[in-house]
Amino acid sequence: MDLSPLWISLKVALFSTIITFTLGILSAWFMTNYRGKGAALIDGLMTLPMVLPPTLVGFILLWIIGVNGPIGKLLGLWDIKIVFTWFAAVLASVVVSFPLMYRTSRGAFDQINMDLIHAARTLGSTEKEVFLRIVVPLAWPGIAAATALAFSRALGEFGATLMVAGSIPGKTETIPIAIYFATQGGDYKRAAVWVIIVFAISLVSMMFINRYQNRTVK
Repeated sequence: MDLSPLWISLKVALFSTIITFTLGILSAWFMTNYRGKGAALIDGLMTLPMVLPPTLVGFILLWIIGVNGPIGKLLGLWDIKIVFTWFAAVLASVVVSFPLMYRTSRGAFDQINMDLIHAARTLGSTEKEVFLRIVVPLAWPGIAAATALAFSRALGEFGATLMVAGSIPGKTETIPIAIYFATQGGDYKRAAVWVIIVFAISLVSMMFINRYQNRTVK
């Protein structure tokens, strides 16, 4: 049995989670403190991919990074093509998993006692020190849960990935895509194997986070 969909899925999920982790917590902390105009609109735009159909997200990405898209044309000047590469799958996974990371992290930040942060600032701590030494440690259980959710979402991404990365065996064929085409081809046994694998990986990641959170609370 060809295991390339497993390695591609893990690679895509890992890289997208790293990107989503960084962008998600920074955006969440920024919006937690932002009091300017358009806060509701910005928050809505960051959460929007969570409720949009994955195929619509894929279409928007294809319009942006495709060979005729603004970014695609710019990269084309250096003979760089993103569409139908594994990095396109990473971008798709980042977009669809970002709202989970952002929303869950922001919820964790909102639970922090702001008096602790104000006290640290009064004592001369920089914003970087406040964020790294106070905010992140206090919100870490929520951030860890957000990371697990983002990873699982990236691992199971299908619609947007299929549109921008396609289904190239050994290059862009992830587990969800392998399940789809195996089912379409009548190979239900192969599809069932991939279903069990992705189910097990997602379940283990969530169990690990739940156990970690329980230990943190105790």
